Amino acid sequence: MAQPEDTVQTAYDLVADDYARLLPDTRAETALDLAVLDAFVARVRDEGDVLDAGCGAGRMARHLADRGCTVRGVDLSPRMIAAGHRAHPDLDLTVASLADLPFEDGRFAGVMAWYSTIHTPDEELPGVLAELVRVLRPGGHLLVAFQAGEGVVDLAESYGRHGHDVVLERYRRRVDAMAHLLDRVGCQEVVRMVRAPKGNEAEDQAVMLVRRR
Repeated sequence: MAQPEDTVQTAYDLVADDYARLLPDTRAETALDLAVLDAFVARVRDEGDVLDAGCGAGRMARHLADRGCTVRGVDLSPRMIAAGHRAHPDLDLTVASLADLPFEDGRFAGVMAWYSTIHTPDEELPGVLAELVRVLRPGGHLLVAFQAGEGVVDLAESYGRHGHDVVLERYRRRVDAMAHLLDRVGCQEVVRMVRAPKGNEAEDQAVMLVRRR
């Protein structure tokens, strides 16, 4: 059975303070990750506002803002947003679901989903991607990062090592399958990057940059 959205919210509310403390910035990203982020920034910075969809405590929104982007951030977890407000009081971060974004059609020049669709079950992913594209203007760019592969990973043991008893799963995605879904919701692929695991990572990591037709 696919995990419901409130399960994801409860899990991130529980771990929010430790998450913000242990991962405050882009130190976990590799130079390759940051290079694709830079390519995204170059395409959207001067074109209009950017949405960090699934912003957590705001570390990636901070990265975009520091590079000249005007950023809005949304996240499902109220406690993650509260941690983001404490760490980045100048950023506009609000609670919202990626499946029901509180913005009009075509609102943003760029949308970033940095590992924020990884808890979305396969049957719900097309709808979430369509919602991300809905708020993106024609010609705008969407950046999506995720773990590459197939199957579901139970994160209870991983979070348990940090003292948290959570129920949470994440979904690996085949890159070609993600590209197909993004094409179906009206996007043209610009670039994809798949890199080998680094440090404690167990899977290949994928980033896709696409443009709304």
